[in-house]
Amino acid sequence: MRSNMRITILLWITGFITVCAQSQTGSKAFLSNIDKTLDFAVKQEIKMAKSVKDKPGKFPVTLDKKGDLVLCDTTSWTCGFFPGTLWYLYEYSKNDEIKKYARLYSDRLEGMQYTTNTHDIGFIIYCSYGNGYRLTGDTGYRTKIEKAAEALCVRFNPVTGCIKSWDRGEGIYPVIIDNMMNLELLFEASKLTGNNKFREVAITHANTTLKNHFRDDASCYHVVFYDPKTGDVVARKTRQGFADESAWSRGQAWALYGYVLCYRETKDPVYLRQAQKIAGFILNHPRLPEDKVPYWDFDDTKIPNTERDASAGAIISSALIELSQYVPEAEAKKYLEIAKIQIESLSSPAYLAQDASNKNFLLRHSVGSMPDNIEVDVPLSYADYYYLEAMIRYRKLISGVSLF
Repeated sequence: MRSNMRITILLWITGFITVCAQSQTGSKAFLSNIDKTLDFAVKQEIKMAKSVKDKPGKFPVTLDKKGDLVLCDTTSWTCGFFPGTLWYLYEYSKNDEIKKYARLYSDRLEGMQYTTNTHDIGFIIYCSYGNGYRLTGDTGYRTKIEKAAEALCVRFNPVTGCIKSWDRGEGIYPVIIDNMMNLELLFEASKLTGNNKFREVAITHANTTLKNHFRDDASCYHVVFYDPKTGDVVARKTRQGFADESAWSRGQAWALYGYVLCYRETKDPVYLRQAQKIAGFILNHPRLPEDKVPYWDFDDTKIPNTERDASAGAIISSALIELSQYVPEAEAKKYLEIAKIQIESLSSPAYLAQDASNKNFLLRHSVGSMPDNIEVDVPLSYADYYYLEAMIRYRKLISGVSLF
């Protein structure tokens, strides 16, 4: 009896060691693949930086229908992503040439920290100067973060309890789910300055959005219109989704990412539960493809004969990696498995450009705005940004390094 028990225990130990060894081997192989992709990205983005360096005030954003490079200036909400991409690649590579270009393209955003006519100041300033400050400690970058937070708060209305997205005239107060991504700037500025106002605005906006933007299944609307005088909800619509009641994929991604970061900054369990619910909606959706890169809208009636959105897949992957750090082990394992599948899918020839055919962008097959027929099935600067962020976050986890 004792002999049989010893044999059983020995077999269990042997099996456990084998599983651990296989897991460790798999992790090393995955890390190796991530490193290869990041090495490729360094080369591509240096080429991109060189191709635009003599065009002052310009940033790469996508390709047009002819396959030619499309540039934007600081009037575009996307202008901060390319500098942020370069900062992420500097974090990985410690390549001085990448750092030089990260500074060059960040400098092109000078003055944007005072802008009050856009809610996207968080995307613009935090993705660029935020990463730059985190990696260099440059006090000039820190000041820009602080000033940008002040500018963003100008768009906050205490009656509605949220930050206004678009300027559409007096009496019209639209708020889009994308706005959740700009709260990270406010939380950071609050920590840097000790000014609790920034934090309070971020929390109030998050609470208002949680109350009014979500359906019972945890999917979210794209746009909620408020009466600025009463704070009442006037309408719930979409601008970039398939229909008002559909689940626009990138919108769901913004929502997931936004509530994960709100939990990180506040440790309020309400935000964690909301992030888990949103993740559940996305990951359990019957129309989420096997490769876990979503169609541009979960409710497009043309599925499966419609476009994927690699940008949504990249954002979701990055958010799931962080979310895995805040939940029980079994749930964390599930999130990381999905995030890994997404990274592997996006790193495959189906999505990742293998040569110069993508004009030095990394990912193909993203969708900007299907209803407007703008940026459909193209590379997008923010898809590359969050794809790199996801890989760097996963790399840190595998290496035992803190994400933040």
